[in-house]
Amino acid sequence: MNLAHLLARTARVCPERPAVALGEGESVSYGELFRRAAATAGCLRSALGLRTGDRVALFMANRPRYLELLYGIWHAGLVAVPINNKLHAREVAFILENSAASLLFVAGDPNDDWRLWCASAAGLRIISVDDPESLRLTSGEPIAVVPRAPEDLAWLFYTSGTTGQPKGVMLSQRNLLAMTLAYFPDVDQATPADSIVYAAPMSHGAGMYNFAHVLVGARHVVPASGGFDPHEILSLARRFGQVSLFAAPTMVRRLVDHVADHGADCSGIKTIVYGGGPMYIEDIRRALDVLGDRLVQIYGQGESPMTITALARRHLADRAHPRYRERIASVGVAHSVVEVVVADADDQALPAEEIGEVLVRGDTVMAGYWRNPEATAATLRNDWLHTGDLGSLDADGFLTLRDRSKDVIISGGANIYPREVEEVLLRHAAVAEVSVVGRPSAEWGEEVVAFVVWRPGLCAPIAELDRLCLGSIARFKRPRDYIPVAALPKNNYGKVLKTALRRHWTQPGEN
Repeated sequence: MNLAHLLARTARVCPERPAVALGEGESVSYGELFRRAAATAGCLRSALGLRTGDRVALFMANRPRYLELLYGIWHAGLVAVPINNKLHAREVAFILENSAASLLFVAGDPNDDWRLWCASAAGLRIISVDDPESLRLTSGEPIAVVPRAPEDLAWLFYTSGTTGQPKGVMLSQRNLLAMTLAYFPDVDQATPADSIVYAAPMSHGAGMYNFAHVLVGARHVVPASGGFDPHEILSLARRFGQVSLFAAPTMVRRLVDHVADHGADCSGIKTIVYGGGPMYIEDIRRALDVLGDRLVQIYGQGESPMTITALARRHLADRAHPRYRERIASVGVAHSVVEVVVADADDQALPAEEIGEVLVRGDTVMAGYWRNPEATAATLRNDWLHTGDLGSLDADGFLTLRDRSKDVIISGGANIYPREVEEVLLRHAAVAEVSVVGRPSAEWGEEVVAFVVWRPGLCAPIAELDRLCLGSIARFKRPRDYIPVAALPKNNYGKVLKTALRRHWTQPGEN
């Protein structure tokens, strides 16, 4: 079993079908995409000397060559390590060193500071895809797809942990194939006439939806902007028709506002799959009113990618259902390839409507965390993936998320872990204590806020704290607000009570 066979199969059956396009430009055919992937695989194995199971990292914004390189990596029997292109060089360096990556594909020409951060990754070779020399990868001798077992590692996805150190989620060939096959009954019926537009990072969930669309021979479109612009998305939808995309809630809201404000035509959009953060009921209702019945919600984690539950188009469209409000506030029902339960502290399933931790098991659940047996043992217990999310199931199997047992902040669909930000801020000489929490944001879902206790007689300008953060972590993780407090609220054991901090804006009179 090798994911590269998905592309090989489609290329054999319909080699002339359009495969990948940049904006509204001409498409590369499936036959040509497969040839380039096979040639890249040959070059990776022969010229670069990589061997089965070696890790190859991709650190770049969305572009047509992303799929070519991904499938070339798998074709060669290697492991893909996609990295969020918004991460700080220091964060990227940790991933490269921890994964022991042999090769890194980047966009542009990395500067000296960037290369210095990455120097700690022993034996790492860096190739810029913008260097004309990189095209030699596709001019080599193609090779046959290297066989891989279902349990073999395919995708090493790094997700931040509550300690601030990223953890490498090991996703096997079987994991990703099961996720792909679940797309059709649970999310959407992709067809050869469809086009999937990559408006969200291909290094994350949006990129994982490539498999289902490769399988049916659909078109893959990378916006010319490389990201999300409502006007551009609608223009691509008019050009290609039957467009699907994965979007964070903040992107959905921006698209809804654009259509509502400009009376724009959205008939070319077939499906918008949203996830990665909370979508409030009124936002969902407005999106359905403005865009029509084009929405599907999914709930997943890196540890069970895109496949824990789904709220189908038919459920969002069934406005006459007596529990309609409750249903659209939920994240849907279990995907067809997993079991989902809500359990107590002993992992015993709870009755309907009782709140407990969400547990998952099935063929999409990761093998574990890369080189981190302690974290693996803590998360995969009693045959279940422990999500750390709190929720409840109703009698019909609809899951509603109630809270997160972990203090992760989800801003614009990206996970931000407070301790990672806190540890950076605590480096400042004026900061005695700090606690980071998420504040509700109409635009981003949540935004990062830091409560700061100054050392006696000291205080730091916000600009200094911002510079400190920007020197160590990605820009989107830095606090949007710094709130000075005399002391942090704590329990009898000295643990900071973040619930009390959140009352700062929910019940300001108590502070």
